[in-house]
Amino acid sequence: MPRIPVIIDTDPGQDDAFAILLALGAPELEVLGLTTVAGNMGLEQTTDNARRIVELAGRGDLAVTAGCPRPLLRAPRPVPEIHGETGIDGWDWAPARQGPTEGHAVDFIVQSVLAHPEPVTLIALGPQTNIAMALRRAPEMAQNIARIVFMGGGYFEGGNMTPAAEYNILVDPEAARIVLGAGIPVTAVPLDCTHAAPAPVNWSASLAAHGGDVMLACAGMMEFFERYGNAKYGTASRPLHDAVAVAALIWPELFTGRLCPVDVECAGELTTGMTVVDWLRQTGNPDNCLWLNGCTDPAELYARIEGALLTLRAPV
Repeated sequence: MPRIPVIIDTDPGQDDAFAILLALGAPELEVLGLTTVAGNMGLEQTTDNARRIVELAGRGDLAVTAGCPRPLLRAPRPVPEIHGETGIDGWDWAPARQGPTEGHAVDFIVQSVLAHPEPVTLIALGPQTNIAMALRRAPEMAQNIARIVFMGGGYFEGGNMTPAAEYNILVDPEAARIVLGAGIPVTAVPLDCTHAAPAPVNWSASLAAHGGDVMLACAGMMEFFERYGNAKYGTASRPLHDAVAVAALIWPELFTGRLCPVDVECAGELTTGMTVVDWLRQTGNPDNCLWLNGCTDPAELYARIEGALLTLRAPV
């Protein structure tokens, strides 16, 4: 089967790291490059994290291009309390062998999409600032975007940063609104979906048992990532939100959802960043988003993720 060409826009984040590694290990995807954005950490840190992740996977050849250092209209909102001082705590990371690719992420997205002979899928794992800027700068590129898959939002599950808003949308709601209104096929992988796909309990031990730097790094990040989430939610394991988003692109048969109208609240007194999902199609607005709300087999999902990770080998 032909591989799906993708650009990954990211703000690593342990779950971003898993998502990137999954994409690099999955034969279904052709990763054209990574772009970074301020989100879980500041832009310099997320960019350095992305470089270290691709180098761990033996893919130091990939372009990693830094993008927007802040949301369109709002102040940055890093969350070291969730992801640690580096954003990818849990593993003793070697310094990146090289710095980011020259240029700006918005230019990389525009140029890569317009130049590619086939439609490109954009995977947004953080605030959607870079993608919104690219769409505003070159709206004609929409014609060569197959789909935008983003991790973000919540409807049935509410929010994880406020009662109404999930983190990626809350950080830059204006950007998310631009993306949803661009007339491009969109798949949302919200908390409704990721919370239905928790990792197996003690999955980190299974990862560590394989040995090797890639799997040991994943095991350490998983342990760190679960520490905060399990304490907050009173759970025994946590979903790897961003990895679930990549998995939904690769293995759509494991997920359920509905095409419906979706918008973002940007000026609510209590609801800024809320993803307003017209699940029952009451507004008369056109369907613009495949909103995923379930995973049919979480055990199978994580078994497939583990298998993809096992294909990666750190450089000697």
